Amino acid sequence: MSDKARRTRPRLRLRTREDTRSRSAGAPGARVPGALAQLAVVMRTPARAAEPLFAQAPKTWQRWLPFGVVGVFVVTLLPVTIAVLTNDYGLAGGWSGALGVAQTVPLLLAVTRPMAAWALILLTDTIGALLLIHADGVVARAWPWTPMAIVGYLALMACLGLRESIRTLVGVWLATGAVGAVLGFSQPKGSMNTAALLFVLAGVMLVLTGALRGLGDAQQRIAEQESISEAERARRTLLEERARIARELHDVVAHHMSVITVQADSAPYRLPGMPEPVQEEFAAIAASARESLGEMRRLLTVLRGDGANGADGADGGGAGTLAPQPGIDRLQQLVEATVRAGQPVELSLATGAAEAAPPAVDLSAYRIVQEALANVVRHAPGARTRVSVTVDEDEVLVLVVNGPARDAVVELESSGTGHGLVGMRERVRLTGGTLDTGPLPDGGFRVAARLPLKADTEDAS
Repeated sequence: MSDKARRTRPRLRLRTREDTRSRSAGAPGARVPGALAQLAVVMRTPARAAEPLFAQAPKTWQRWLPFGVVGVFVVTLLPVTIAVLTNDYGLAGGWSGALGVAQTVPLLLAVTRPMAAWALILLTDTIGALLLIHADGVVARAWPWTPMAIVGYLALMACLGLRESIRTLVGVWLATGAVGAVLGFSQPKGSMNTAALLFVLAGVMLVLTGALRGLGDAQQRIAEQESISEAERARRTLLEERARIARELHDVVAHHMSVITVQADSAPYRLPGMPEPVQEEFAAIAASARESLGEMRRLLTVLRGDGANGADGADGGGAGTLAPQPGIDRLQQLVEATVRAGQPVELSLATGAAEAAPPAVDLSAYRIVQEALANVVRHAPGARTRVSVTVDEDEVLVLVVNGPARDAVVELESSGTGHGLVGMRERVRLTGGTLDTGPLPDGGFRVAARLPLKADTEDAS
């Protein structure tokens, strides 16, 4: 197997592990509590006024479902309404047909414009109640709302509850009760008043569908906010890590620039008899070096401002950023601190590794081990961990391998986002090296970084 294939496989495994963690730790899909919430997301309020119900559903059959359901209601209620008004209530055939069409067909409009459908149906139901006052068969029958009118009206209330705001729903409900109360003053003798029945049933239907719609809207807003927050956290993590790398680069480069300045300033004293042009050249070199140091200090002032406070805090506060930068020679202290925290860690450190590594590689190796151990503590507490740093002629190899967490130990953090790996990749890119990460078959995890001793500008770019 080629080196490129070996490097590709762990990256694929890494995505699988990160995806698993995100699903178990708070991805939008994992937060849906059950089938009810999933249905609520499908039923959430359409974005535009004339957009059909379920227009944002992911599947085609779900988007067509409201039209099919309303169509079934219309096809069923239309002949039944005409037959009941004619046979039971004794209304003339012409009036029965007209009322049947007027009370049922507007339901088709409820899928896209439920308020307009409500106004038409309430008006036609009221007209029908007035016509039934003098009907021959109204005695001992439902009035002002017939059973068919109640069924159609409840279907309309379901469409309204899934679409309109709470204020609108309350207005519709009160208007329904008000019309029924006014019609009650003209109730035919011997009829059964159904105004209170429709008022109660309409209120229940509006509450249920309105609550379901609200749950869907809330789930959608949570998912959108989580996506925005996750993108913002990733961007902030990347910016903070780059700011910290820039500060550390300043400390490394500033040392060499300071040496150049001192050597250039002291050259006339260390090398007496130097010609005047040569002395002027050394003076110009020293001046350029001092100017570069001043520019870097001004840049460092900006990086240590509010925009990089998060990175400063990661190092232990503002005072910690002024301390010498750690390197491979500090790994023993880092491992000992991790062991004291209860994490079993073994360190294998090649002799002379710290001396052989250039400053950027030295610092990057330390940071990679530091982040890898932090991830082990968070995601696999108590797992046995091995840290190895070896050096050959061309590169430094940093290897951190941990086993699975102990069965009796609960993962300290289950909401890992992989942002620590962002910092590792930035470190590796800085030195022109490579990074392989991924899970192991036994449930552990592996981090391997190759950092070249000689900078490869083409790879680093």
